[in-house]
Amino acid sequence: MKIRFAVVGSVAALLIAGLTGCASGSPATGTTGTVKGSADLVAAASSSKGLVVGTEGTYKPFSYHDPSSNKLTGYDVDVTRAVAKKLGVKVTFQETQWDGIFAALDSKRIDLIANQVTITPERSAKYAFSTPYTVSPGVIITRADDTSIKSFDDLKGKTTAQSNTSNWYALAQQHGANVQAVEGWAQAIALLQQGRIDATVNDKLTLLDYEKQNPNAKLRIAATAKDPATNAFAFRKNSTLPKDFDKALAALQKDGTLASISKKYFGEDVSH
Repeated sequence: MKIRFAVVGSVAALLIAGLTGCASGSPATGTTGTVKGSADLVAAASSSKGLVVGTEGTYKPFSYHDPSSNKLTGYDVDVTRAVAKKLGVKVTFQETQWDGIFAALDSKRIDLIANQVTITPERSAKYAFSTPYTVSPGVIITRADDTSIKSFDDLKGKTTAQSNTSNWYALAQQHGANVQAVEGWAQAIALLQQGRIDATVNDKLTLLDYEKQNPNAKLRIAATAKDPATNAFAFRKNSTLPKDFDKALAALQKDGTLASISKKYFGEDVSH
């Protein structure tokens, strides 16, 4: 979200430093002075890049480029910027394909991931997470004229398309689907509409946004997962950043910012 301020003289300089950090590499400052927080937050504030955040940039409406301006935007992008503003640090987005995004985190090319990362036991064993900022069910999506799938058990023997390392891939595979690996939602939905696969499993919010933009898509929700996905920022296991993010998210929940961002993209609060 872009927020404009009307300020004068030296006050403007102080506010700008607080929001964007210092290009010279000195600590970013907020309206109360030098950034205070965990060791990793202070280190990020002293960097010219600030917090380096991995995101796809092709996952509408969560992380994508606005067609009119080509600027990176989306629900996850706006939430990340709001958190960074609350923490008083600059944020730099690094666009990475989903299947390589955890490798980028492991290799320390990025500080965290903001890309609707679902908290799972397997991921929790290896990574640290913030409190969730999105709660949404997973769904099976088929063509509108295909009624052969009515439950997750009906995926057995069917062909789906999923990102190789996504939790949706694992869910489809657990129910006996023949899973075709794809780079993301756009490729999966194209294969579905071409009749080359039977279904795809994904986030319900992604489908609702797609149908809003493509009212003649002729798709249907064949089944809904029992337990909704809880999605959060992902960090390296030894990162001290999660506690900083949790404090910021709690404040943004309390002041209505998360609800406002949610309604901008989905028409309702999906943050909890």
